[in-house]
Amino acid sequence: MRKTSHYAWMMILAVLVCLVALCVGHQLAGFLQPALVGGEVPQVPPTMTEEAMPALPSTTEPVPSDTATATATATATATATETPLPPVRLTIVYDNNAFDVRLRTAWGFACLVEVGGMTVLFDTGGDGAILMQNMAVLGIDPDVIDVVVLSHIHADHVGGLEALLSSNDHLVIYVPESFSSEIARRAGERAQVVPVGGPQEIVEGVHTTGEMGTAIVEQSLILETGRGLVVVTGCAHPGIAEIVRRATEMGEVDLVVGGFHLSGRSWSDIQGIVEELMALGVRRVAPCHCTGAEATAAFEAAYGTEFIPCGVGTVITIGP
Repeated sequence: MRKTSHYAWMMILAVLVCLVALCVGHQLAGFLQPALVGGEVPQVPPTMTEEAMPALPSTTEPVPSDTATATATATATATATETPLPPVRLTIVYDNNAFDVRLRTAWGFACLVEVGGMTVLFDTGGDGAILMQNMAVLGIDPDVIDVVVLSHIHADHVGGLEALLSSNDHLVIYVPESFSSEIARRAGERAQVVPVGGPQEIVEGVHTTGEMGTAIVEQSLILETGRGLVVVTGCAHPGIAEIVRRATEMGEVDLVVGGFHLSGRSWSDIQGIVEELMALGVRRVAPCHCTGAEATAAFEAAYGTEFIPCGVGTVITIGP
């Protein structure tokens, strides 16, 4: 009887131990389960180093490329450093139309161009003594002329060259390739002679149209100014509209100065050429030399305040 009671107590104790073990095991499983299956893990406060680190930019935000940045910088620099064109000063030193009463008139044409520290004489008139006298009255020293450009072979445009060569020993003379070899040879004894075929830049901002025309080959000047292009013509034998049309390949034409070769042309021809120049965008005109009185009057009527009276002594300054 006593032995049976002892076994009963042993069984009760074993059952109690099993119950305790079962409870402890259940608690451990509940604690370990989140870590084992990816559940929430208690957050650990960040260290000081982690708090100081800046957040990385989102990959969805646009980041300027090196190429775009470089292009923008280059554009800004170019805009900031761009400088205006220098002023251009034109002085008619020889013409058959009167303007400055102190000066002598004679059939022919010569125009002094001053730009960017350079002085260019376009044509030399027909008489060297008159050219030199007019320049003296205007206070122009022949020795300051750097370049001479001769438009074409006619005597009323090249006749003053000999007198100029006697007063200036450092000239560079630009002549059409088809120019008289004898005149070019004689000029070449005292100056550098440069034959001109196609369009080219003579000095900075001063261009030649190159040879134009067939029966009478001629070149004209195209000047870059802050108001647009200026075209200077000698006689415009190839056609004033054709010369201007070539100039428009470089940009807008502000002013056309010189001989338009319209003397003796019919009124309908003159009107057609006036309209053509206006259609080409020419904003101002200063016709002289061989333009003719009738054509000059037609241009004055059409252009009004944009018509510039032109003759020997006329000075036109075009600012930057």
